[in-house]
Amino acid sequence: MMLFWIATVVLTLIAVAVFVVPIYSGKEEDEVASRDELNKAFYQDRVREIELETSEGIVEKQGDLVTELQQSLLDDVTEQKDPHETNMSAGLIIPGVLVMVMISYGMYFSVGNINKVDEWQKVAARLPELSQRLMGDAENPMSDEEMNDLTLALRTRLHATPDDATGWLLLGRVGMANRDAETSQSAMKRAYDLNPDDTETQLGYAQTLMMIGDPAQVDFVRYLLKSVIKRDHTNVRAMSLLAFDAFEDGKFEQAISYWTMMKNLISPDDPRAPMLNRSIERAQAQLSPKGVTAKSVAVTVDIAPNVQMPQQGLLIISAHDENGSPMPIAARRVPLSGSFPMTITLDDNDSMIPERLLSSQSKLMVKARIDTDGNVMTKQGDWYGESQPVELGSSVEVKINQQY
Repeated sequence: MMLFWIATVVLTLIAVAVFVVPIYSGKEEDEVASRDELNKAFYQDRVREIELETSEGIVEKQGDLVTELQQSLLDDVTEQKDPHETNMSAGLIIPGVLVMVMISYGMYFSVGNINKVDEWQKVAARLPELSQRLMGDAENPMSDEEMNDLTLALRTRLHATPDDATGWLLLGRVGMANRDAETSQSAMKRAYDLNPDDTETQLGYAQTLMMIGDPAQVDFVRYLLKSVIKRDHTNVRAMSLLAFDAFEDGKFEQAISYWTMMKNLISPDDPRAPMLNRSIERAQAQLSPKGVTAKSVAVTVDIAPNVQMPQQGLLIISAHDENGSPMPIAARRVPLSGSFPMTITLDDNDSMIPERLLSSQSKLMVKARIDTDGNVMTKQGDWYGESQPVELGSSVEVKINQQY
């Protein structure tokens, strides 16, 4: 910030010089030049008159008259002034300079957002502190404001050090935490371009692309994850992402295989073990589907004739409370490779969080949406349908016939 103020002072001094120097130097030079030009013109006119009078016989001694005229011209030439002297009063210069300085700084303080610049500099200086907070106590997570400050500080740092792969990786992780797909993807891509063989970068980039859900990136995601497994056969994070990808792609046996390998790599009392057991049971249930039970809901999805099916995409089926709140209780993504109508059964294995199971609801509203752009966080242009509230344990039909 100090450098900025020094720069403003230097620029102001330059502006003052542009304003003052011509006043001190230009006026004197103009006056001298004007006087000389006037004397020269007068001399030449008088010489022509003498020549004319001589030719007419009025004047006999032309040379004496010219000499006298020259002497008169020399007497009229003013002595050159000292170059450091001027007739311009400082009382006229100083107010002009002060007005110019006041207008310049006044306009900056008025429209220059100096408070925001100062706040930005303070946030940028807090980068080490915010980074420690991010890696610190998990029981005291960062607030949204702190996450935004960390993003700003990281962007500022990376603007100065654009080849910092670790910084780009951290920015990508912050973007994922903020559900900012654009920031996360661009930052992870930059980190991967700078350090393509780093395991953490490969995992972070793959997870970001999976979060976005772009079908065009599926093969690249699998390549990244398998590259990690190739170097580290015990990498649980890579196995977890591969298992999730296999399950979403309908490859339930492959998903079970990955989850089973993960179980063998962790201890029985590991907090992740119950979650792995539920995931395996969920995949096994898909291999041997059961009929609808009192703790599930069977959903039959059909497409209206006016719906234009995309060449690729996902069918997202979600169960909400009877009021239709945006946050789903349970959800499943199904590739559009199947035919319609199709029937699936949602149960507790599809619940979004263990603390809020599908079976805890007495009535549900079911929604179905065709995700066309591969980004589950956008809905514009997607076709969808929804049901009326139904009892848990019943069957429901959802027709996709509306568009966002």
